[in-house]
Amino acid sequence: MSFSPHPSSLTGCSSIQEQRDRWERKRSRTARELVQTEQRYCQQLELVTTFFVEILKAKGTLKQDIREGIFSSIKDIHSANQSLLVHLENGYLVKGLEQFCSHLHFYNKYVDNIYNAKKVLEIQLKRNKAFRRFKKLQEARPEFNNQKLEDLLRMPIQRIKQYEHFLQDLAGNTSPESPEFEQLSRAAAAVCEVSQRIQDNTQRHENHLQLCRVQKMLKGRKTKVLAAGRWYIREGWLKIVPPKGTEAKPRMFFLFSDMLLQAKRLSSLHPTSGDKFSGQHAYPLQDAAVEKVFGHTRSQGGLLSLTFPRAKLLLMSNNQQDLNDWYQCLSSAIRKLQSKQTVVHQRDELNRRPGVVPPSSRRPATKRNMTSSDSSDAPKRMKPSDDAELSSADASSSSCVIL
Repeated sequence: MSFSPHPSSLTGCSSIQEQRDRWERKRSRTARELVQTEQRYCQQLELVTTFFVEILKAKGTLKQDIREGIFSSIKDIHSANQSLLVHLENGYLVKGLEQFCSHLHFYNKYVDNIYNAKKVLEIQLKRNKAFRRFKKLQEARPEFNNQKLEDLLRMPIQRIKQYEHFLQDLAGNTSPESPEFEQLSRAAAAVCEVSQRIQDNTQRHENHLQLCRVQKMLKGRKTKVLAAGRWYIREGWLKIVPPKGTEAKPRMFFLFSDMLLQAKRLSSLHPTSGDKFSGQHAYPLQDAAVEKVFGHTRSQGGLLSLTFPRAKLLLMSNNQQDLNDWYQCLSSAIRKLQSKQTVVHQRDELNRRPGVVPPSSRRPATKRNMTSSDSSDAPKRMKPSDDAELSSADASSSSCVIL
């Protein structure tokens, strides 16, 4: 009969202590890295506030609204991070981070302005010779170490990503029984919200650039692509199969979150618009349906059937993967639109009380002039084309045919 040299209870206690020691070593390493990077970050913020913000304000090279457009809340960010650095250097890690999170609204303001700041800076460098010369002289200082103002202005955005990783590591290497665990977890959640805000703003900006690109591809200003709440999904060539069996015609299609735009390439002989398209039809996706007619197997290409309230399309592609991608994108866009419509309808049903007229639908009591019969009081008959446009106003403000 063999006996273990260490009782099982002692072995269990030893493994728990070893785990705590590992947590402490990782936590200490993360804390040291946080302090070191924070020192460098504060130095970079000081370069911007001292050699740009303060001097530009004193010299009056830029107007106040232009300065705020470029630098936004970077002075407030510098002040908040200086306070954080003092706490970190004195060993008050959790207290410093908790206090820092109460100033994250300065980062939110900065994040929301970052693309506007880039645009304003580009305009000033192009038009303002004095500012262009000033920027060049400041960046030549040895303190900048060949760093450009544009790079320094991106630092707060990059730093939020670093904070996110630091706080997750600190919380992950803190015992859940420790009171600091909850504090670090709250700080990590607060920083993650700012990080998500950065990601959302980036997606909105990239979507805006895509909408602008498509708008420039379309001849004239009749077909409106830029619209609030509209998201670009994809584009590509598909062949329209006519109902009477004539030859299929290739057309360019642009898929957005609320409509499918059909366009035709202009003549290549045109001196200025050979690479542009003309919008032909805008199909709203609100009440649309899509299905595969064939193309379920690994055969070459396939056919999609699109049904709209006032039109039907048969689209063909010789590329199987391309056809599947179109089917997935169309199905997803239609499903999202219909789910939004369902949510709005349910909300309206809940808000509607029996026997109570909503305030928005109540008409003010006005005296009717029985003697005068102005023709403007009579309801106007609407043309079918006008009715079609109004029914799909949310889908597109294009003057091309809306079906």
